[in-house]
Amino acid sequence: MSNSKGTFVLLSLGANLGNRLAALQTAVELLQTEANLYEVCSSYVYETEPVGYKNQPSFLNIAVCGSTFLSAKEFHAISKKIEQKIGRQNRVQWHEREIDIDILLFGSEIIQLEKLILPHPCMEERLFVLVPSADIASETLHPISGKSISQLLDECADTAEVIKTELQLKI
Repeated sequence: MSNSKGTFVLLSLGANLGNRLAALQTAVELLQTEANLYEVCSSYVYETEPVGYKNQPSFLNIAVCGSTFLSAKEFHAISKKIEQKIGRQNRVQWHEREIDIDILLFGSEIIQLEKLILPHPCMEERLFVLVPSADIASETLHPISGKSISQLLDECADTAEVIKTELQLKI
């Protein structure tokens, strides 16, 4: 949905190395200043078990939504620069992350590029994505399935542990 208020963006952020909460906080602040994300809302902070490669620390995960006047490609490029600025190192897929910023939804856009697929291709399969997303965007519709985030959460077969923490971001 792009309009005079910009395009709605739903993001999943995670970190499992270093000061995880500080990395999430810094990422949200940089998304606001560098990716022009406004009307920002954050989910609760969740402690989650790793997916794929299990022999690594647990993650802190959040969902963040807001609006932007940038294009999906511009927003994606800036989010990758923010990851680098926070200190993300290139590692094998599913391994540790200083920070990970994934665009889940960008309005109702459907994009199939080499480095950008929207909506995020695995979002409906992951509790660590859907649980935080349901905190802030439960009625938002997936542009391909037409299902709401809360419906996707109800139907998710993932059994990974997702624990709500007492930690909070300052938005």
